[in-house]
Amino acid sequence: MKSAVETLSPTRVKLTVEVPFDELKPMLDDAYRTIGSQIQVPGFRKGKVPSRIIDQRVGRGAVVQEAVNEALPKFFAEAAEAEDVRAIGQPDVDVTAVPLEDGQDLTFTVETDVRPTIELPELTGIAVSVDDVAVADEDVEERMTSLRERFGTLVGVERAVEDGDHVSIDLSASIDGEEIDSVTNVSYEVGSKNMLEGMDEALIGMSAGETKTFTAPLAGGDNEGQDADCTVTVQSVKVRELPELDDEFAQLASQFDTLDELRADVVAQAEQAKKYEQGIQARDKVLEHLLETVDVPVPDGIVEAEVHSHLEGENRLEDDEHRAEVDESTRKALKAQFLLDAIAEKLEVKVEQPELIEYLVMSAQQYGMDPNQFAQAIDQQGQIPSMVQEVARRKALAAVLDEATVTDASGNAVDLDELVPDAEEAPADDAPEAVEAEVETEADAEEPAKA
Repeated sequence: MKSAVETLSPTRVKLTVEVPFDELKPMLDDAYRTIGSQIQVPGFRKGKVPSRIIDQRVGRGAVVQEAVNEALPKFFAEAAEAEDVRAIGQPDVDVTAVPLEDGQDLTFTVETDVRPTIELPELTGIAVSVDDVAVADEDVEERMTSLRERFGTLVGVERAVEDGDHVSIDLSASIDGEEIDSVTNVSYEVGSKNMLEGMDEALIGMSAGETKTFTAPLAGGDNEGQDADCTVTVQSVKVRELPELDDEFAQLASQFDTLDELRADVVAQAEQAKKYEQGIQARDKVLEHLLETVDVPVPDGIVEAEVHSHLEGENRLEDDEHRAEVDESTRKALKAQFLLDAIAEKLEVKVEQPELIEYLVMSAQQYGMDPNQFAQAIDQQGQIPSMVQEVARRKALAAVLDEATVTDASGNAVDLDELVPDAEEAPADDAPEAVEAEVETEADAEEPAKA
């Protein structure tokens, strides 16, 4: 096999491939056997029809087409490897010569998008500035209120529903007079907006025993997205009463004996959270610095496919303004991916199995799935390699961040190793993830199908 490559742009090439007849002949023989097993010819057993008879019955062209369709992926992959072409996306194939007679060669061309070649700068000593650690009274009070809410109790009230109330409701939905679904005695926090669109607005002002109808698109099921007539009945209205802030509450909600000790711990947690935010800032600013200083060409074909898929999923193909927004975000995400892939290669980043498992568990939690089911789902969809690649990107950016010079707004040096508390020391509800890269395309952000 002979091949040659022509660079059409920094992100697109054209491969010309010539396959000698002798190399294609095994595929032709397979094609004859396949077609011979599918046709009935009087006087011949099925699967034992001679090639010349098959040529007479179905034509040499059909056999060649069968062979070429099987051969193209194999020879394309071999040519890409030989020419060091890192193809991505859907290639455009043009068969320019086919062996309609024995001894003739197969010739085809392939235009394909490729990963760009990136010239990386010096990756050590990148300087970025982050915010000072400043814990405001509001930060502490917000955390104290959140803690109180965990130990609050729901108490019934006889008044109209207000934002933030907890209600027990009956809910049904119908389309064209036919009931689609219904539930009874469902607890719901008004204002959470995690059920039907418009339900919060309908509930506010209702009292126990009252019923109201509103129209909303269904959020799931066979009729997802269709407008339905929804009927909601309020059974009861409750408010969350918070415990008093005193020593008794401190003993209930923590390992501390006094409210002062609890508050001091909450202040420390808030300060640690601010330090963690410094790490996130540093990570993002290092990546932004790299994207601003490194030329990363992006294949237009890949961008267009991503944008089309995204808009089609939202049923907004005609929304030009949104298309421009998605195009911009997709280009930035792809630039970051290509850049981090190049850094991972340069630094020879390796992904170990425990690192992949940790990432899978974390991703499963984000989707609210069992880790084993999540792993099975992405394995069935062939997404494990992309997961490995994402972990490598995170490690690559973390390696660059580790060599960066980080200062706060006051000019003080920031030690990133101190920004994430040890797992044993961090409060259970306040332990952040490690400071690492998290770069996704639109496709990466989609939830995998549940097993």
